[in-house]
Amino acid sequence: MVGLVDSSESWPVVDTADLHRDGWVMALRADSVTMPGDEPGAPFRRLVLEHPGAAVVLAVDDDDQVVCLRQYRHPAGRRFVQLPAGLIDVVGEDPLEVARRELGEEVGLAASQWTHLVSTYSSPGISAELVHLYLARGLSEVGRGDFEVHHEEADMEVFRAPFADLLQAVLDGDVQEAGVIIAVLSARARGLV
Repeated sequence: MVGLVDSSESWPVVDTADLHRDGWVMALRADSVTMPGDEPGAPFRRLVLEHPGAAVVLAVDDDDQVVCLRQYRHPAGRRFVQLPAGLIDVVGEDPLEVARRELGEEVGLAASQWTHLVSTYSSPGISAELVHLYLARGLSEVGRGDFEVHHEEADMEVFRAPFADLLQAVLDGDVQEAGVIIAVLSARARGLV
């Protein structure tokens, strides 16, 4: 399959300016980029959202029920059906450990079986955010430990839905959050659920 492989590449950045940086995990900058080569041409501007990456968990119990969240997301102005997920908090943190942590913090569960489904760039035109999606099986209750919910998480609803129903909701366009869609379709395509 020649040509069906993404590859790393870096074009010259002749100038960069921070537009917003507040010490949190993300920042926004403007880069002036030129095309590589002997005559690269005039620089052009690209906005870059610096993002540490994230992990998403498709947690499926022994009855093929998926652990879901219903959560408000302000930038989109919508309440989404989502899966347990979270940011990579520390540079170099193992995404599987992030997935384990988020499953515990958000829904109070642990899993004995983990399968990496896929990793995907969510919006490479503006961000280098790499999202790692996992299937978790062999679920057990462990509680949230000392994790305290804040902001949108305080209003988050946790529920379970049959995998077949969630798959149909994805196919019908009723569930539109990318993490859910990619996790559900990749798990189904691989015959894991």
